[in-house]
Amino acid sequence: MDQASKYAVERTIEYGERVEINSILNIVHMMNPGAAFSLLADAGGWQRYFFIALASGVSVWLVWTMRRRPTRLEAASYSMLLGGALGNLVDRVWRGSVVDFLDFHWSYSHWPAFNLADTAIFIGVCIFIVSTIGSRNHQVHDEGDNSDHENNKGMR
Repeated sequence: MDQASKYAVERTIEYGERVEINSILNIVHMMNPGAAFSLLADAGGWQRYFFIALASGVSVWLVWTMRRRPTRLEAASYSMLLGGALGNLVDRVWRGSVVDFLDFHWSYSHWPAFNLADTAIFIGVCIFIVSTIGSRNHQVHDEGDNSDHENNKGMR
């Protein structure tokens, strides 16, 4: 979906053009040589190779981690992160920078343009946080049960 949407934007919208969808969403055709919020966008070109290496390394680590049979929630998180990383990696390799096209705004404030790969990464991070909090709460609950059980053993 990420690559198909980027291809559609490239074929139908001129670079820099803005198409208003409704009062809060525009579709734009932007190229981002940097990372989130255009971090390092003006770094002179070396950042392309840095982000290719970073995305490749993270992708390999995610695949390795998923082979260790994570919980379903962790697997969903890792899958979203992997899909997003690979989507933007393909852009950096083929296009030299990432195609961004979703432009949300309210009044005079604009969120930086982003794409479906970025959305997958964001959702993956949110799921990871939820799964981490859930597993910690579960561990604390289990540890509390075990200590109560141990305390009750001595009372028999």
